Amino acid sequence: MQHLPAIIVVLTVLLQFGTMWAVGHAREKHGIKAPAVTGHEGFERALRVQMNTLESTVMFLPSLWLAAQYSAPLWAGLAGLVWLIGRAWYAVSYLQDAAKRGPGFMVSMAGWAATLLLGVVGLVRAIMAG
Repeated sequence: MQHLPAIIVVLTVLLQFGTMWAVGHAREKHGIKAPAVTGHEGFERALRVQMNTLESTVMFLPSLWLAAQYSAPLWAGLAGLVWLIGRAWYAVSYLQDAAKRGPGFMVSMAGWAATLLLGVVGLVRAIMAG
């Protein structure tokens, strides 16, 4: 399970690719020509999913790294898996109906908070141990 955090990173990259693909698909489906970022609601939801997932990933990956480096890779990976499942749930729900995105968002934030907590506690312990 030492490699679980790395697997989570690979799956996160694939999630990012999936959200990028969803935007391109929605752009084509609804006839939204680049560089427009507004138009049909389905396209705008896809774009928000992509941007929100990108924003969340920027906080998640450093937290995952800290947790894997300064805590247990297994626990870091499991918390990362919670984040990943939550983000996928969030994305699918938001693409269907923006009002349904909340539960997936909360699950992903719980996973992120766990990686951050694991990382910070582990780092403080390492610093105190000298």
